Amino acid sequence: MNLMGGKTGLIMGIANERSIAWGIAHQLFLNKANIILTYQNDSLKKRIEPLSDKIKCKKLYKCDVSLDPGNEYSIENLIKNINKDVGNLDFVVHALAYSDKEELKGRYIETSRQNFLSTLDISTYSFTRISNSASKIMNNGGSLLTLTYVGSNKTTPNYNVMGVAKAALETSVKYLSVDLGKKNIRVNAISAGPMKTIAGAAISGARHVYRYSEKIAPLQKNPDLEQVGNAALYLLSDISSGVTGLTHYVDGGLKVVGIPNQDMVNI
Repeated sequence: MNLMGGKTGLIMGIANERSIAWGIAHQLFLNKANIILTYQNDSLKKRIEPLSDKIKCKKLYKCDVSLDPGNEYSIENLIKNINKDVGNLDFVVHALAYSDKEELKGRYIETSRQNFLSTLDISTYSFTRISNSASKIMNNGGSLLTLTYVGSNKTTPNYNVMGVAKAALETSVKYLSVDLGKKNIRVNAISAGPMKTIAGAAISGARHVYRYSEKIAPLQKNPDLEQVGNAALYLLSDISSGVTGLTHYVDGGLKVVGIPNQDMVNI
């Protein structure tokens, strides 16, 4: 397949071969995309370097979007370096999220102020930052994609402040799609459902949620990396040129996609 031939994009958030971001990167690579990756620290760099080789990664950059000192302009500097080293971008995949795992258990009402701010900053605001910076070097239009979860609009066990962050993220997608539509830049999200990833494992009771979701799904299974990667391929390629501001659900048939340029619909 050659759906992404000639397109260059940035993928942020690969942790290992079980990451949703890796599933997306692999499907894009199979469709001839030129891929740039980021890593947060040297420990993660060692994990993803072998993966970057598998997809013939064009460039690997360090980028830490946390509130730690020195990271204030991490995204802005990243985009400047990409533009200097590689050129313009055609797509960005934002797969960044974080919350203190000790607060992803028990009751949401006990969320600490510090973790609330940190969770929203890394999981939500970083997408607005990357959208703002990357859009400046997307001269031929393009596509921005982030990852969400059903806990954004329904309560799910122990998801707590991440649900609030994902709700804000989905609303950000809508506002960004309006802001960037004039530049022919589309903004969408994928909700992948329960998956066995490092991020998912941080949530207390994740195994129970995974098994329950698998049991009640019409397709009797949770999505795999290839299926989520194909959904991303659709939203990042020119096939979905009329789709923006959408949350695309990939979760064993529990929900289906919405209408181009409109909110999702459930059936």
